[in-house]
Order: sequence, then C-alpha cells, then structure tokens
Amino acid sequence: MKTSWARRAIGAGIALTVGVALTGCGTSSGSSGAVSGGDYTGPTVNISFWNGWTGGAAPVLVPKLVDKFNSEHKNIKVKDVPQEWADIAAKMPLAIKAGKGPDVAVLHGDDLATYAAQNLLLKSDDIVKSLGYSADDFPKGVFDKGNYKGAQYAVPWSVTPLGLYVNKDVAAKGGVTDVPTDEKSYTAALQSLKTAGVQGDWVDSYVFTGTFQLESLIWQYGGELFNKDVTEATFNSDAGVKALTWMKSMIDDGYSPANVAQDGNIKALLAGNTAFNWNGVWQTTNSAFDGLNWEAAPVPQIGTEKAVWSSSTHWVFPANKGQDKNKTAAAATFVKWMNDNSAGWAATGELPGDNKVRNDASLLEKYPNLKPFMDELDYAHYETVAPGISEATATITTALSEALTGKKTPKEALDDAKAKADKILEQNKAKYGD
Repeated sequence: MKTSWARRAIGAGIALTVGVALTGCGTSSGSSGAVSGGDYTGPTVNISFWNGWTGGAAPVLVPKLVDKFNSEHKNIKVKDVPQEWADIAAKMPLAIKAGKGPDVAVLHGDDLATYAAQNLLLKSDDIVKSLGYSADDFPKGVFDKGNYKGAQYAVPWSVTPLGLYVNKDVAAKGGVTDVPTDEKSYTAALQSLKTAGVQGDWVDSYVFTGTFQLESLIWQYGGELFNKDVTEATFNSDAGVKALTWMKSMIDDGYSPANVAQDGNIKALLAGNTAFNWNGVWQTTNSAFDGLNWEAAPVPQIGTEKAVWSSSTHWVFPANKGQDKNKTAAAATFVKWMNDNSAGWAATGELPGDNKVRNDASLLEKYPNLKPFMDELDYAHYETVAPGISEATATITTALSEALTGKKTPKEALDDAKAKADKILEQNKAKYGD
C-alpha cells in the first residue's frame, strides 16, 4: 500500500516447451534473451528489483523470498532496492529513460497506464504468454488492470480489499453479538451502541480509509467513478450522492464524532472507543491487535449491490534504454517464482494474486483472519486504468472532506469535484494522448 503503516512448489513449475523472444530490448551476448515457462538458462546476470516495501513487509520480502530465490538460481542475482512509493514515482521514469532503471519493479494498479502511456514499460504479452498466465489465474478484474491499448504490461502480484474490523468487547456493550451484514443490521447495531454511549463507526475524510469506504459505497449503490472510456467523472451520480450522504449521516446521527483525525478510527477501535472500522486487509498483521478480542468480516452491504474497494500490485518490466534481454528473461523467471511462492507474502497482510496459491487450504490454516477478505474478491472493484488517473481520483477525497465537515452538501461537493476531475481528465488526454 502507498503508506508506511499499511505496508503493504519451488521454482517455475512445469516448464513450457515454447521460448518466446523479447522485443523492444537491447541486445546481449551469450543468449537470445528468450523467456520460457521454465527457469532462465542464460549467462549469469544481476538484476535490480525496485519496490516500495520499506516497513514491516521488508523482512518477508528479504530474506524469506528474494534471498531464497537467489540461493536456488545460481545464474541470477536479484538485488532488492526498497524505496518509498513516492520516491519510486519521482525517480523511476527518469531512471528508465536514462537506462538506469530497474530490471523488474512493482507498481500499483492505478500507476500502470501512466507508465505504459509514456513507453516506460515493455509490452509483455509474449512474456505473460510464455509464463502461462491468463486472466483466469487471478481474481476477476485484476489481470485487465495491466492492459493498456490492447497490450499487456503487467503480471498481478497481490490484492488488498477493505473489510470490517470489529472490537467484540465494545460491540457487546451495545448488546451486539452478531456482525452486521447489511444496512438494516448495521444501523441497528450502531443505534444499540449509541444507546450504550458508544459511537460505533468513526468515519474520516482521508484516503485511508474514508475515500476507500466512499468508493465502496458508490459501487454498492450501483454507481461508477468514471465512464467507460475514462473521459468523464461519474461519481456525482445519484449513487455517489447516496453514498456520501450515508457517510455524513454517521456524524449527523451521532454514530461517529466529527473531524476524525487520520488513522483516528483504527486507533479508536484498538483503544476500545468504537466497535467497527472499515479498513484494509493489511491491518490483520497489525501487532496492536494482539490480545484484543476482535474479528474481521466482509464490509456490510449498505446499498443494493455487493461491492468493496481493493487495491492491486503488479510486476512490470521497465523499458530501460538499452535494456539487456537476458536480464529481462531472468526477471521473468523471478516473477514466476515469486508468484509460485507467494503464500509467504500473506504474512504482510496482502492476499497473493495467484489463484492457486491463494486458494490452497494451507494458506487459511496459517492465516485464518484472511478468509473474510478472500470471500470478498468475487465482487471487489479495483483501481481505474487511465494515464494520470491518480490526480483525478484525488478530487473524491476533497469532496468527502467538504461534505463531512459541512462545508458543502454531498451533492455540491461531488458536483464540484466532478468538474475538477473532468478538467484533469481532459488535460491528461492532451498530455498522454488518446
């Protein structure tokens, strides 16, 4: 995840007989630089791997995964280069253009199109095909996030949906023993808690987690954030107004205090001041939960449809100036091995994207708290794919803040945000092309 507190069979399996030559890379001696479904067999190479996991996920990435890969592949040495996600966004485009970028990297779903539109990533259709991947190998909708203008640029790595965290001791104060699943039971639980002097659901106006909760609700009410070709924002629809009005009602009805600070809701849950918090799967590894009587569940269905926000992360192959084909082929072997061995990544509070790994019964035996989040993947919604989309989606957070603080009505806030987002989308079209 793009925040410090959130982060975010051995080998390549049965080798495919086909070897697919890479295109768009520089040449290298000693091998054709072909990618195959099996292990890389070319000359010894050192490859660099850029990622944003600098916090609690780092000890899982290295040594438990990267070092293990290196020990099993004598002709590939992967150098892990962790950086803050913001630093990657600032540095990687320039580094790739100068031929000094990584050989493999991880990006979030809403970044992929921006990089692809600037020709910073290798078109990876042949790589993906050779590794044996298709959309059916990942949760519904995730694989397509790596597709831009008909070409595939990425391989999914992980997904991170929201869920409902429950402090069971606090819930019991209001006589709430069953986790609410819909608007009726959720409101009833909040009212019971209010009667007992507890504000049961603290809503905030920050990306983590207020924006993600709002987006989930927009989808639950049948809305979309943008139109199909992402030329116009649509989050100010009736669905959007209903969603934001519902969040504002948490404050108006006394179920939430006003002006909740960033991370104030999860801190309140841990401190025993509230019963419910919509938060990401990454919190399942939060050591502050140790000793707390808690459980996680799918987010309640407030609207007419089941829906929940989720982020996604993806492997990409940068198109460095003069990129070595052998290094890209070795990077592909690394990606396949990492996905095949991604069960251990669940220790970071992220769900492995590979269906075979994630659906193996042994994963839930080791990490039982992941089950409600896994159950949500059938109806999860992921990031919008369009160049420069992050700036446009940021207007949703502005609307949320304006509505929750009473500066504007939900409709006014969303209409104003839509106008700003549309201008940004128009600018993006001029900047990145059709």
